[in-house]
Amino acid sequence: MSAMSSTNWNRRSVLQAAMGLAAAGGLAACGGNTGRSGGGSGDALTQYFHAYGEAGTEQAIKKYAAAYKKANVNTNWITGNNFESALFAALLTKKAPDVFEFHPQLQLVKSGQVADLTDLIDPVKDDFNPNDIKSHTVDGKIYGIRMIDDPQFFYYRKSMFEKAKVEVPTTLDELIEAAAKLTTGKVKGAFLGNDFTAIQNVIIWSAGADTINEKNEIAYHTDGVVEGLKKLRQLFTSGNVLLDAPTDFWDPSSLNQGLCAMQWGGMWSMPAMQQALGDDLGIFPFPKIGSAGKQSVYNGGWSIFVNAKGKNVEAAKEYVKWLWIDQKQYQEDWATSYGFHIPPRTSIANSATKLKTGLPAEGVKLFTEYGHFDNIAYDQTMQTAFAEVISSSVRKNGNPEAALDTCDKKVNVELKKLFG
Repeated sequence: MSAMSSTNWNRRSVLQAAMGLAAAGGLAACGGNTGRSGGGSGDALTQYFHAYGEAGTEQAIKKYAAAYKKANVNTNWITGNNFESALFAALLTKKAPDVFEFHPQLQLVKSGQVADLTDLIDPVKDDFNPNDIKSHTVDGKIYGIRMIDDPQFFYYRKSMFEKAKVEVPTTLDELIEAAAKLTTGKVKGAFLGNDFTAIQNVIIWSAGADTINEKNEIAYHTDGVVEGLKKLRQLFTSGNVLLDAPTDFWDPSSLNQGLCAMQWGGMWSMPAMQQALGDDLGIFPFPKIGSAGKQSVYNGGWSIFVNAKGKNVEAAKEYVKWLWIDQKQYQEDWATSYGFHIPPRTSIANSATKLKTGLPAEGVKLFTEYGHFDNIAYDQTMQTAFAEVISSSVRKNGNPEAALDTCDKKVNVELKKLFG
């Protein structure tokens, strides 16, 4: 599940945080509701979750934990914008969580922070989306279990497109033209997030490039990406884009309240958008950029990890297996009852009736046809470096080539640390 808390925390701040475990300080204030959730009588376990925005998520996680009878499971439900800092700081203390959600990150494996869960997943490995297995695999071992897949794409108001006589754009040029035609009065043509970093990966993929290649070399510095950055600068300065919205891309309010005609967002927002807009709602992937480009959908999501340096590794692994491998009803509930998300397990996805028809089914189709997954080696430092490219060349009119050159230096340093 990828919905946000009701605060103004940008979801991608978790992915882009340039914080390493070695740099974390003392235990940060957790801020949220913390307390005993489990009903077991065995080991005491603690799990960390960030505060999802959809109603009922906290109660659901605590309900699952309470149903586990082999351990008392406490849930730290961390609100505000400090999830990653609270998590990383806590991992260095005696109060470190036994189980936590995060994204696949190679440095967590290299530092020995996350436990090898291959033995848990192997019996059901073929039931998982192969891309979710690949994004959690290092040297043949699987670290972490994907809980939910979260495709991101454009939502749009069909009535506004019809009134402006605009077709669904398939290229970035067409998107720029559509945004201009759709901008009327207080309604802006498009909303791509308040700082554009929400689309930083799809810019790369839609230009026909990649973050890093199979040889663990830079793959994002291409002519197509440069072209995309220049066109996004054009869009950013056009006056046809919603900037400084009350909430960021992860929240459906901008489209629901008529502040824009199309909005980049996650599938988790779909139920709220459908409730507000009914049939006046469509979706489409990020348009292709340049002659080598391809339309793309970013697949975000969250995974569960076991703290390999914790005091209760085996008990934590047993709990994780129980909840995220054995309890299919809870896994489907988590994926489809609090916003829409795609279950990573094929058997559950195939039985998820809420995703079978209408717009949810279309979202699954876009995910299948155009989806891209995170590369475990493309870590937080690298993502932050590319976010600075967006800031420099899109929001501040810097030279894209120069910005990418600066990014390359930072990424190459990180690649050398990881791979020698």
